[in-house]
Amino acid sequence: MKASSICYKRHRFPPQIIAHAVWLYFRFNLSLREVEEMLLQRQNRPGDVWHLDEGAVRISGRKYWLWRAVDPHGVVLDEIVQPQRDKRAAKRLLRRLMKRLGFIQKRIITDKLRSYGAAKREVASGLDHWSHKGLNNRTENSHLPFRKRERTMQDHRSPGGLQRFVATHSATRNCFCVPARRRSALTTRYHRLEAFDAWNATTRAA
Repeated sequence: MKASSICYKRHRFPPQIIAHAVWLYFRFNLSLREVEEMLLQRQNRPGDVWHLDEGAVRISGRKYWLWRAVDPHGVVLDEIVQPQRDKRAAKRLLRRLMKRLGFIQKRIITDKLRSYGAAKREVASGLDHWSHKGLNNRTENSHLPFRKRERTMQDHRSPGGLQRFVATHSATRNCFCVPARRRSALTTRYHRLEAFDAWNATTRAA
């Protein structure tokens, strides 16, 4: 009998991961939630959409712009402090993202700032681009923890100092903030334990 082919179209993960998850479920006495837990380390690739946004910051009385990119789960992918809000700044953000992640995502979502479209045409012309204020709440919400911390700090002394701060702040928050797809009680607990282990290893804490 000829075996029928399996179609993996419109599935979120590659066929290899799907097949491995099915094998775990049938081979061992596991629940679907336990299979998800076992695969957490294999599902840490950023989502296939970039949400981009920029916000004004004051450094010694001068206005700068903090450009930010997050994935669909709210994980901060990159942040750059830049003096301008123009095409050149948008191009720098896109190029840093592609270099850091090693691939081009299928879509970017931005507000109505035209610099994004101009930068996209020069850096990655084939990239799908959705430009709408209402679609970009994911990035705008990711600014909130930084804004709260910014009010506590009251001021930034230099662009370089701010760049170092946001890089550390976001990396730490990414480590301890549980993505929406993992917010069951069990997955949250395991995520916290993994985060503390990673934190202790990095800081060499006891």
